[in-house]
Amino acid sequence: MRQVLPSSPLDRVAAWVRAAPGTHIWLLVIGITSLVIAGASEGLEHFLLHRTSSNIHELNRHPVTSLLISGFWIENPSSFLLYAVLFELVHANVERWLGTWRWLLTVGAAHITATLASQELVLLAIEGHRLPRSMSHVVDIGVSYGLAAAAGLLTYRLPPPWRYLYLASVLGFFGIPLLSGATFTDFGHAIALTLGLAAWALTPGGGAGGAGDAARNATPVRPPTDH
Repeated sequence: MRQVLPSSPLDRVAAWVRAAPGTHIWLLVIGITSLVIAGASEGLEHFLLHRTSSNIHELNRHPVTSLLISGFWIENPSSFLLYAVLFELVHANVERWLGTWRWLLTVGAAHITATLASQELVLLAIEGHRLPRSMSHVVDIGVSYGLAAAAGLLTYRLPPPWRYLYLASVLGFFGIPLLSGATFTDFGHAIALTLGLAAWALTPGGGAGGAGDAARNATPVRPPTDH
């Protein structure tokens, strides 16, 4: 049966949003929190940014909530439009391709792992007197770790030779900062990108997805008849 495509531009937009619900719910929440930050006083902004951070101080006090909440805020509300474009180009395409649950598993795991690993680096640097103790209260919020993981996954969506050109670009974008005065955030990006690339088994053409497709497409074998 031929699939009927939405006729009007509005229907097409609605179909695109429905195909990636997680991406657009996440983006909506970020838009709301960005408006809150943009309209807040300086004191309230300082409180919100630090209270919702997944820094060492907040991880020690509220480990679960700080890990979750920090992924729904961005420090600079003026960057929202840029993130909206990146969400549509990266997250929405990956979610439509993998499905919401596989996309969410990969992005969520990358956000949590990269956050914990990068803050562990900060803690080690503080204990080694390479960073001041005030870094335990550093603002650490944002969606970039999840974006890095989704960008890694998107590699497998592209056909060669575009896949290799895209991969080289992504590796350069996240890798060059590691060679030029890397911050804890740069290390977090590298970790998240690595996790996204390592999630190949979750893609339709790899691991369990590929095996499931092969099983569904296999020619059934007729059992032998008894004589």
